[in-house]
Amino acid sequence: MKKLLLASTAATLMAGAGFAEDVKVGIILGYTGPIESLTPDMAASAELALKEVSDSGAFLDGSTITPVRADSTCVDAAAASAAAERLITSDGIVAIMGADCSGVTGAVLSNVAVPNGVVMISPSATSPGLTSVEDNGLFFRTSPSDARQGEILAEVLEEKGISSVAVSYTNSDYGKGLSDAFEAAFDGEITINTSHEDGKADYSAEIGALASAGGDVLVVLGYVDQGGKGIIQAAADTGAFDTFLMGDGMYGDSLVADLGDIVEGSMGIVPWAEGEGTDAFNTLGEAAGINVSSAYTRESYDAGALIALAMAKGGEATKEAVAANVLEVANAPGEKILPGELDKALKILAEGGDIDYVGATNVELIGPGEAAGTYRYYTITDGDFETVDIR
Repeated sequence: MKKLLLASTAATLMAGAGFAEDVKVGIILGYTGPIESLTPDMAASAELALKEVSDSGAFLDGSTITPVRADSTCVDAAAASAAAERLITSDGIVAIMGADCSGVTGAVLSNVAVPNGVVMISPSATSPGLTSVEDNGLFFRTSPSDARQGEILAEVLEEKGISSVAVSYTNSDYGKGLSDAFEAAFDGEITINTSHEDGKADYSAEIGALASAGGDVLVVLGYVDQGGKGIIQAAADTGAFDTFLMGDGMYGDSLVADLGDIVEGSMGIVPWAEGEGTDAFNTLGEAAGINVSSAYTRESYDAGALIALAMAKGGEATKEAVAANVLEVANAPGEKILPGELDKALKILAEGGDIDYVGATNVELIGPGEAAGTYRYYTITDGDFETVDIR
């Protein structure tokens, strides 16, 4: 009887005390597919935030976070959903950093995340359709909606006095959403607004239709490693267009490396940020060997950090804690937190205080978890991306 009482007392004490554990977070990105050149730095940026939290020793009584990668493919909804299901059922993840492309993100959200009550924070799924999706308060993103991107693309053309364009967009939720947003915002003539498929070897038929319609500039709303790049190459091969305006999915070092002089003088926009938080991330990322000038690295760091801080705010490594506290740590009131200051944030939260996570992108989540966000307008000059302004 005495031994039974002692065992019962010990069990009660252990139940009431905190203990360290290994917490798993899914990193679902398109490691294969039309943006595969971007995702290594995106993943590394999110994992940098999670490592910073683990190394601090201040996360939930010394708990650590282990990232678990899974391939979204960017374009195959069934494969992305299956990958997410494995993360939840086999790996026991409590939240998802991702997915990346809008179509697979919506599929994972509806098919896997919502039924299992798991939060997703995407660094790059920008379709306006995701704003109103039924998500049970489980979907957030650290990049702004393409509703705003469409307006900025139109602004760029109008500022340059370009009044007639043709549009080619990737046949996906992302491409269609962005092309619709651009069409609604542009006051000039759109001679043709047509889709292209990713992964084709030959885009001569698509370029034939675009060339017949005409236009001073070809607006390319595609992906940098497949269809979008193929459309530009085919346009150059036929002489159909020599100047291009590109959406965010086209930004990447592989664009200039592969197309060179073809894109010289062209323009584009991509979600971006500047300021103290961005500078702090750049320093951290460069030290870790990350190409911080790649697209969506800042947004990925912020998505990873928000997941960890939400758990810390809730006092437990559970999917429920993440869901309940993302907005609590992302917005005012509270002490402002920059990249490299996650240990400071964890200590404030452990003491019952409040934080306002500024992060690498000046995080401010509005409405149903939307990022306010800003964009970089750039031109390709002397084989490099030259910033015109941040807007």
